[in-house]
Amino acid sequence: MAEDKKKFAGFSVILDESEEGSNNKELEVQVKLADPQQDVNSPLYSAKTFEELGLHPDLLKGIYDLKFIKPSKIQEKALPLLLSNPPKNMIGQSQSGTGKTAAFVLTMLSRIDYSLNEPQAVCLGPSRELVRQIMDVVLQMGKYTPLVAQSAIKDAVIESEVLNAHLVVGTPGSLTNMIRKKVLSLSKVKIFVLDEADNMIGQQGLGDQSIRIRNLMPKGCQIVLFSATFPLQVRNFANRFAPNANEISLKAEELTVDGIKQFYMDCKNDDHKLEVLIALYSLLTIGQSIIFVHKRDVADQIAIKMTKDGHKVVSLHGKLESENRDKVMDDFRSGKTKVLITTNVIARGIDIQQVNMVINYDIPLDGNNRPDPETYLHRIGRTGRFGRTGVSINFVKDEASYSQMKAIQDYYGCEIIKVPTDDWEETESILKKAIK
Repeated sequence: MAEDKKKFAGFSVILDESEEGSNNKELEVQVKLADPQQDVNSPLYSAKTFEELGLHPDLLKGIYDLKFIKPSKIQEKALPLLLSNPPKNMIGQSQSGTGKTAAFVLTMLSRIDYSLNEPQAVCLGPSRELVRQIMDVVLQMGKYTPLVAQSAIKDAVIESEVLNAHLVVGTPGSLTNMIRKKVLSLSKVKIFVLDEADNMIGQQGLGDQSIRIRNLMPKGCQIVLFSATFPLQVRNFANRFAPNANEISLKAEELTVDGIKQFYMDCKNDDHKLEVLIALYSLLTIGQSIIFVHKRDVADQIAIKMTKDGHKVVSLHGKLESENRDKVMDDFRSGKTKVLITTNVIARGIDIQQVNMVINYDIPLDGNNRPDPETYLHRIGRTGRFGRTGVSINFVKDEASYSQMKAIQDYYGCEIIKVPTDDWEETESILKKAIK
């Protein structure tokens, strides 16, 4: 499976969903149909325009309002399969920035009978931030329809005792609570989407909750699952979750991080890391940046120290109250705040175009404390969006963290260049040239 990871890991750094994959020459879409008798190359399974899909005019208006001109590479192949009748399950391998959110949202909106005021489409995402991002696409694309949509996240406002929304997007925990309290009925659900499945099963309990919700879906409900990568445990999960599914995947011909200059800074210890970070921000004029850390208390500690030194920063992690999380994210999206310090809450799936620097204050590790190349690429993929120049800087403080970074460098065969921490003139020269 290691080879698969390398093949499929690079989309977040070469595509931008708002532009619907203008770099499509880099990509090849692979399709495997559940029925081997069918011809995968049939014109039935490809759509070069949205008009070919037979969509309701109100949905077409919503699509064009979002500035989508023609289907992206994955949408060309995925949408005819997703929208076919009778509905078929789908397993899709695709990362953020490839047009997959628009593909599954369009399918959900197409399956709804708007004269029936009951939930008919349900989507699960692993984090509050991703759920809100998906809901934005839902509301924009569905704005010319009579759509009623509802978020299922902590502290969501629900207007009625029994949910009468056509479409629900939520996290597994909040959706489970709604079902338990009998606020949400699944009896009329026609399509169930699971986004970022690889991330879901990496977080304790989310995969189990998702399977329990899936098992409550009515017979014949269309199951759609998207995952960034397919290591063995995700593949097993996918086959249980969406049996007899059509499969679609994006194959990057080569892993490319061309738009992102990667550096590392050798620090003496944790205190020195903080000193170096403060010095960096005093030195450089940076548009917007994200600092990734392992632990919530470190995020808060850095935020306090940088604020004292006059930098406008915010921290984001799971311990924050819902309202605060939303405000932090909205302020960062709008450019009101320039520096976001966060745990892996937003490493995956979140699309913020104006970020031009990412700092791995802590090298990303998986649940077994091993170097995590996928999360690394997701993190640095928050910068260098759509051909812009981006910079990533890794902080190492000892032999262990250097080895972790080296393992990621070897995994991708990329070059991570050392920047000095004892000659700030040289550091400034190197980084300013890279950030231009």
